Amino acid sequence: MELKQLMKNYPKSGKVEWIGLREKNFDAPKAVNRASVTPEKGLEGDHYKGKSRKRQVTLIQKEHIDAVSSLMDKAIDPALLRRNVVVSGLNLLSLKDTTFQLGSAILRFTGLCHPCSRMEKNLGEGGYNAMRGHGGITAEVVKDGVFEIGDGLIISDQ
Repeated sequence: MELKQLMKNYPKSGKVEWIGLREKNFDAPKAVNRASVTPEKGLEGDHYKGKSRKRQVTLIQKEHIDAVSSLMDKAIDPALLRRNVVVSGLNLLSLKDTTFQLGSAILRFTGLCHPCSRMEKNLGEGGYNAMRGHGGITAEVVKDGVFEIGDGLIISDQ
């Protein structure tokens, strides 16, 4: 099988585990059960409001949070990581160059979401280094829609 074909094979879909919105830049995200997105405004209720289309929504894998928890030797609250969506069951890095569906919304992978210096404060000493390689991804909104906890993340351009 060619590499191009292998990159389109996923063992299963992902699942939304947590959603957080930040009204102001330095606020901690508030956990919500449901969120709406539009290409013009990004994630409704989030401070980013589509300023940079390439970073309208940030996603992180639950499995990576578990890895960081192990490295830090403590449980990690997703709100401390400053990402919008926690997804389980799917390698988010495998979404590079893809478009995917989250609930009824369509998003496109735009890049990696590297940790910021706030991880040292939020997680404690070594938090920044624990997060390196585990920061998740950024996405832009292609088609407006709604997603909620329990919804699937489905690859839409296979």
